[in-house]
Amino acid sequence: MSGKSNPNRQKRRLGRKLREMRQRANMTLEEAAAKLDKTGSSLHRIEVGETLADVHLIRTMMDIYDERDDSLLDLSRAAKKKGWWYTYLGPSNEPSYVEDETAAIRVSTFEPLSIPGLLQTGEYTRAHFSATNITGSNTRVDDVVTVRRIRQERLSDNEKPLLLHAVIDESALRRVVGGREVMRDQMRRLVAMANLPTVTLQVLPIRIGAHASMVGGFTVLSFPEPDEPDVQYVEYQGGALRIDRPDRVRKTRLVFEHLCAMALTPEESIQPVEEVIAEM
Repeated sequence: MSGKSNPNRQKRRLGRKLREMRQRANMTLEEAAAKLDKTGSSLHRIEVGETLADVHLIRTMMDIYDERDDSLLDLSRAAKKKGWWYTYLGPSNEPSYVEDETAAIRVSTFEPLSIPGLLQTGEYTRAHFSATNITGSNTRVDDVVTVRRIRQERLSDNEKPLLLHAVIDESALRRVVGGREVMRDQMRRLVAMANLPTVTLQVLPIRIGAHASMVGGFTVLSFPEPDEPDVQYVEYQGGALRIDRPDRVRKTRLVFEHLCAMALTPEESIQPVEEVIAEM
């Protein structure tokens, strides 16, 4: 999976680097656009990743900005390729969580209502999708299951492993999704996944009462590139919000740290999972 491309993310990275190059050249957007025979709005769309700059335009930019960085050409070529998820999810005009997660090295997530997708069994996913797909999405449940299975492979991948730190509210363990047998298998999966060196699982007990994220769940992704900022995703009915403002993501990280401190330790967290298995 490590060789799969991530087109939308590559386009955003390329745009950001081109903007930084322009700024180092002490050119305003309007000045650079005039030299490139473009409008300010069209150059802005390139710099925010809405439009892809081809290699010919990038070479011209490097001449005008008096800076050479051939890695930008590679980014432009990579952005033209379709990611592995395209087959299952199709094209999208919105940033895709799957794209960002594919490029990430670390996932920090808080789930108050359900088991995180990276830890779900196929049957739990099917039951969850059936319950939440009341608006009749065109996405096929088989595709959803396949995408999650492929995502999960990175938790045990030797070449490009994904580190997962998941805090799950105890109520999510006790919410029966798909029936008792499905939940029993799901709890067993949690125990097995918690034993992976890439997975840190913590349960937030119901008895603690109010906590730092009563408004809902969230996920923060971290990337291997030192210049790539963390991004946060918050799901809402019908989609997800992508947040990449450093100040907002820092606040969310602080919330996550509070949740980790309030939750059971990874060793203690196995007990409530096993209790649910016994009850099932």
